[in-house]
Amino acid sequence: MQYCSESHLPAWVDPASHHILLEVGSRYGAITMPADLGERVQQRLERDGVAGPVVHHPRARRWTFITGPGSPSTAVAAELFRLYTTVACAGSPVVLPSADDERTGYRVWVQPPGGGDAVPPLETVIEAARTESGAAGRAQRP
Repeated sequence: MQYCSESHLPAWVDPASHHILLEVGSRYGAITMPADLGERVQQRLERDGVAGPVVHHPRARRWTFITGPGSPSTAVAAELFRLYTTVACAGSPVVLPSADDERTGYRVWVQPPGGGDAVPPLETVIEAARTESGAAGRAQRP
């Protein structure tokens, strides 16, 4: 499979749904947010030189960032929830774009995985989302 051989992502095809899946866990994480916030976060990550793979779900207007593993604190998770942003739990599958998805525009790569397995740390993407939404400044006030 292309994701395993070229991108080093340990993805597999689910026999029931025929979706290409990547499991969140010890090597990878994922965070999904509204597309408008995702665009700003991606620009920040690119400026900082740490951008990684991002999947766009056009119908839902959501972006999923593939990250390093991790889990936010309860307070940060609640803050992200208010931004309509969620972090995938360990063991959750992330659906990656297939050739059919890309052809139909159902699920497409904003930033495809590179030749290595480099992904930004989850904490870096969370901080970018908080900063770009203005939430970081609000959270620091007394």
